[in-house]
Amino acid sequence: MVQPFEVAWSDQAVQTVLDLVRAYPWPPAPEVPDGWAYGCDGAYLKDLCAHWTGAYDWRAAVADLNRFPQFTARVEDYDLHFLHVVGEAGGQRPLLLTHGWPGSHYEFWGSIEKLAFPSRFGGDAKDAFDLVIPSLPGFGFSSKPVRPIGQRTTARLFNTLMTQVLGYDRYLAQGGDWGAMVTSWLGHEHGAHVRAIHLNMMALRPFGGPKDEAEVAWLTRQGQMMELMGAYFRLQASKPQSLAWMGAGNPVGQAAWIAERFHDWSDLREKPFDVVHPKDKLLTNIMLYVMTGSFTTGAWYYRGFLEEGGVALAEGQRCETPTAFANFPGEPLYTAPPRGWAERAYNIVRWSDQPRGGHFAAMEEPDLFVADVQAWGREA
Repeated sequence: MVQPFEVAWSDQAVQTVLDLVRAYPWPPAPEVPDGWAYGCDGAYLKDLCAHWTGAYDWRAAVADLNRFPQFTARVEDYDLHFLHVVGEAGGQRPLLLTHGWPGSHYEFWGSIEKLAFPSRFGGDAKDAFDLVIPSLPGFGFSSKPVRPIGQRTTARLFNTLMTQVLGYDRYLAQGGDWGAMVTSWLGHEHGAHVRAIHLNMMALRPFGGPKDEAEVAWLTRQGQMMELMGAYFRLQASKPQSLAWMGAGNPVGQAAWIAERFHDWSDLREKPFDVVHPKDKLLTNIMLYVMTGSFTTGAWYYRGFLEEGGVALAEGQRCETPTAFANFPGEPLYTAPPRGWAERAYNIVRWSDQPRGGHFAAMEEPDLFVADVQAWGREA
């Protein structure tokens, strides 16, 4: 049964968090030109915490989080939280949007109204979608698993949500980061219901090794970048509970871990970090982890990824659901593969190279994100 949902954080619960932030025993930080090279920059983190305790309007954030219709529904053993915005499409063009880590359903806030009600922004009502935006299991306001689960299980849960709970027998799906993996499994294993998928990160890997020099070069660079920036992945995929013990009751530690990813994975070539991710918006995303206790189960999701088989497809397998890919070039870690590599894993029918934007495409460049999703929707 679908139940209406509203975000409600009590004064006492928030004040407990803010008191912990104020009382944080700051460790030493290296005095170097680029503090981000060692983890979350100390000067930035202190500024963020000062804003958190002095200027961040958490009540306004709660009101903003309640701006769109949201619900929960029981699917198998989980209470899934989701936004359901019936736009100008009036039930005719359902689109499932799936977030990643360390993001949240809040990633799409700058895109929701433009995708659901394009005529309000000078667009064509024919481009409108009905939006379903869930919180991943173990994230935000969705219930938590008792042990790690991964993206393949999530795809099954989300397909049930779309078809059996909401009654959308055929729908479109989009995702980045873990959302790209969930969306890929939706396309690969639930193609009877998923008409087409749109990704802003490639997830599945084709069977076999590289086929040419471009693929060898890409894989080599990926390996080098994982050595530089992939420690988080190795920890969360192997021993996530070790991180959970350190993060519990430590909102500053959680904020540092999350903010570092936003800094390192975003396109900062033309705009500074505070412009790409203003503190208020970044803190709302962080609060969705801190206030729901999902920092732990969010980390578990990486172990679930390994336990469900990872990214490699078996020989002869390919995601045959028509797939669009939007390449946001400021993605520092998970750069786009050569197209030939992608086409061995997916039925690529659209490939768009964007002028800017990074890993958090819908947050960083919502207008570019919306325009590409709309263009894909016209063809799907």
